[in-house]
Amino acid sequence: MSEARRIVESGYDRVAERYLEWSARIADDPRSRFLGELTGRLDDGARVLDLGCGAGVPSTAALAGRHDVLGVDLSAAQLALARRNVPGARFERGDMTALSFPDGSFAAVTAFYSVLHVPREEQGALFARIAAWLRPGGWFLAALGCSEANGVEAGWLGAPMFFSSHSPAENRRLLEAAGFTLEVDEIVTMREPEGPATFHWVLGRR
Repeated sequence: MSEARRIVESGYDRVAERYLEWSARIADDPRSRFLGELTGRLDDGARVLDLGCGAGVPSTAALAGRHDVLGVDLSAAQLALARRNVPGARFERGDMTALSFPDGSFAAVTAFYSVLHVPREEQGALFARIAAWLRPGGWFLAALGCSEANGVEAGWLGAPMFFSSHSPAENRRLLEAAGFTLEVDEIVTMREPEGPATFHWVLGRR
């Protein structure tokens, strides 16, 4: 496992409960709106892969209300919370860049604020893997970083955390190169407890 992944895993293990409380205080989080954009395109019972599911709320729980959901996360502490919070979904511990699924396994893949913990030089290859896991016409919904950060923030919620992202233009290029047609493409700023934070929301069709 790379140093970046060790930092992400240990960081979320240390701050899992604190992160859950912190994230509940975010104002104007648009994820419910974008989830609606996705779920309105999915049949009941559709297979969905949630990458970086964290504690399972609110996103995995919302998906599991109608769909067959597998949540994956690096952090054992986060997964323990997810299993408690969302008994109707399945969960596995794993690194999203090292997962293996047969082609066409899922109707949708989601990644809420999680791809930005993957080194940016690996994100294009990850998008291509996600495209392969989707059935033809499948959907990828993600909140991507857009600050071009690339390194460790020493005191994020009390633990070191690794962040890495591209500009929106590069995100678009990598997604299109992976075979996605973007049907939603928005830069959205919300208010985290410490101040404004901006993310690149995309909904791409394979």
